Order: sequence, then structure tokens, then C-alpha cells
Amino acid sequence: MKKLLFIVSILLIVSCNQQASEECQTLETANAQIQNDIKTYKTVWDKVFLERDINLINSDSFDENVTVVTATGNLTGIDAFKGYYNNYLTGFSDAEFTFVNIFGQGDNIVKHWNFKGTHDGEMFGIPATGNKLDISGTTIVKMKDGKILQEQDFFDNHSFLSQLGLL
Repeated sequence: MKKLLFIVSILLIVSCNQQASEECQTLETANAQIQNDIKTYKTVWDKVFLERDINLINSDSFDENVTVVTATGNLTGIDAFKGYYNNYLTGFSDAEFTFVNIFGQGDNIVKHWNFKGTHDGEMFGIPATGNKLDISGTTIVKMKDGKILQEQDFFDNHSFLSQLGLL
């Protein structure tokens, strides 16, 4: 009887360790994927702003159906996505974009950012004001198969418009 109890105990421990090991492996795989997604995301946006090259928004890092969620309606597709974000490059020739913090879980990334620049070009149909802008915000990002699928930016629109002298 003692041998049977001992064998059952050993089997239970081995079984629990195997299950824990599988769970650990699943978590390690998920962590590796989100870290890779964050690296991809950060790298492409750093390059877009540093090199001021909107054409880096392409199918290498972005899903063909990438969507930017806006208050006036969603813009879907790489060309629409590029057109939207190009406003920040053409509207601010000295644009500085920095990541304050970035983290993620599953297919989701959250980015806390800061954007600075002089409004010296047209942006979303608004003529240049010559005013300086310094604003922070947050973006919620959805990834799919290692590519950027969706972005939605959140920032203080009142501060944005006030700094540009539009309010």
C-alpha cells in the first residue's frame, strides 16, 4: 500500500510539473511574440519620423487592411493610413516623436508618446500657423501575425488646437 501511495504521489508530482511546464512554455511563447511585436512597432515608427519617410509604412510591417480609428470615421488600407499620418510629417518639418512608454499583452500594444514640432506646413487642411506644439498622448495598437493592424490615438484635442492658436 505504501508503494502504491508513493507511486501515485510521484505520478501526481510529475503530472503537475509537466502541466506547469506546458503553461510556462505557453507564457514564454506569448511573451516572446509580444516583445517581437513591440520591437517591430517601435522600429518602424522611429524610422518613419527619423528618416521622415512615409513610405516605410508598407506591407513589410503593416497589414494590408491596417486601420486608423478616428472620430470622423475609420481609414482602412496602407495608402489611407499613410495619408493620415503624412499630415504630421508635412505639417511639422521639425517633428520630434518619442516613446515615453510602450508595453503589450496578447495582440495589443499600448504606447504613451510625445510629439513636438513647429506647425510650418499644411496639416489636415489647416494652413501653417508657425506655432510650436508639444503634446503627449496614448495609442492603442492591434497587431496581427507580427504586423500592425489597427491604431487609435488619444490626446487632448483642446490643448492641441490651443497650442496651434486655433481656439
